[in-house]
Amino acid sequence: MPHIQAEFGLSKGNLGLISSLFFLTYTALQIPAGIYGDKVGRKKIMVPGFMLFAAFIASVSISPSFMIFIILWMMTGAAQGAYYGPQYALSSEAIPKKWITLGSAVIGSGMSFGIALGYYLSSTMVDSFHTSWKMPFLAISIPIFIVALLMLFFIRENANPKDPKAATTAKSDFRFMDLFKNRNLIMAYITIFCSIYGFFVIITWLPYYLQKERGMDIVHASNIASIVPWISIIGTLLCSYVSDKLGRRKPVVLFMMPLSLLAIFGIVYSSSEAVLIAVLILYGFIGKISLNPVLVALVADNAPRSALSTAFGLYNFFGMAASIFAPVITGFIADSTGSLNAGFYFAAVVTVVGIIAMLFVKEGEKQA
Repeated sequence: MPHIQAEFGLSKGNLGLISSLFFLTYTALQIPAGIYGDKVGRKKIMVPGFMLFAAFIASVSISPSFMIFIILWMMTGAAQGAYYGPQYALSSEAIPKKWITLGSAVIGSGMSFGIALGYYLSSTMVDSFHTSWKMPFLAISIPIFIVALLMLFFIRENANPKDPKAATTAKSDFRFMDLFKNRNLIMAYITIFCSIYGFFVIITWLPYYLQKERGMDIVHASNIASIVPWISIIGTLLCSYVSDKLGRRKPVVLFMMPLSLLAIFGIVYSSSEAVLIAVLILYGFIGKISLNPVLVALVADNAPRSALSTAFGLYNFFGMAASIFAPVITGFIADSTGSLNAGFYFAAVVTVVGIIAMLFVKEGEKQA
């Protein structure tokens, strides 16, 4: 981020706007991709979206101006937005119900690898090999295109062809507004918004924060920040396993989110690098990445099977709306106060709202 800021002469608010504009288009595609995934087939939405994702992120590397960079960056976000709802609809049908949380966690762990790889690749290429900040975009487009081809050849539209519920999907009389009549779904949408807000404050601003306010170099800051996604691989699998064994989601979420709140405060109040690392390990273990599979299972428990793609698209729409606001609000708070600390405090307040929302979820003794 400092390299982009220096090249284009951006304020912290404008720097945060880069991330927000990406997720604006990403979020805008969630509901349409979910609806059309249910209507025409999930794979038919996912594969073209992923191929466009590879093409647009590669084109970012040759953008000649900031305006062109922003346009291509927003198109990249839109292409990536075709993935979430259709993918989780397919996986929720394929994974045995009693292991739905753990199965979703295995899928979600890919996000942890991706974030950690992104931190490492960008910092190493730019700082150690002295490439332009644009080159990591070109490098990452190659595995994205390979994954798109793998999806094309190996994903089946119906992973459970003998499932009569899946076979009658197209015949459902489901209406979109039905998703807003289920209190558990609404509370899940609010909770994921609050969780993702805090997550994107951390994931967007933490490397910059460590460089500017803790005096770390870019590689060291990126290595410290990557603790969160690496630890989340363990956290997401363990917390998801516990949720599936309990057959419930609410108690697990209400255990995780207060600890997330503590970790967000801890980032600001950590007095040494050792304490900071401990706080980031805590957040990685119980933060958004680990929480998401539990909330995905809550949505799968409560959404009609004929509208899974739409339900997950709506879930991610509300969640990723936070990714639009979090980077830019934090940037403008930093510009106004002269420090990023206040931005982390505000993220903690938003997390409290998510905890309150989860208190209103109603579950039976065992969901699966």
